[in-house]
Amino acid sequence: MSTAQNILNREEDQRIVEAIKTAERNTSGEIKVHIENHCKGDVEERSIVVFNKLKLNETKLRNGVLIYIAVKDHKFAILGDEGINQVVEENFWNDVKDMMAAKFCEGLFEEGLEAGILRCGEKLKTYFPYQNDDINEISDEISYGE
Repeated sequence: MSTAQNILNREEDQRIVEAIKTAERNTSGEIKVHIENHCKGDVEERSIVVFNKLKLNETKLRNGVLIYIAVKDHKFAILGDEGINQVVEENFWNDVKDMMAAKFCEGLFEEGLEAGILRCGEKLKTYFPYQNDDINEISDEISYGE
């Protein structure tokens, strides 16, 4: 059975990091992937805790996005900060989740994750284009929990 630590091999992990870099190349927005084994309780509540712990709520333009995955519980959520949530259409995060879930159901975890990251990046670029003085506020590396 897959765990947070082995759901992606080294090459897949690096491809996800590259997808994050690609998605952020044209935006000031920040995308973070967090993978852990279990989510006790509500996935939305847990994703808020992780969002704040990873300081995605502290970006300058409040345009951080968290893709949260609990591997063993087969739960995941996408959470955007207030800056991006004020401008995206109401069902945007659910549409991205549905696209990712379809890939996950086919056993294409890395592909689903990559597609979701790139879709989030396209939307961030629309509302938060890259600025010359932009700095990478949040690490592009995947964070792992227990």
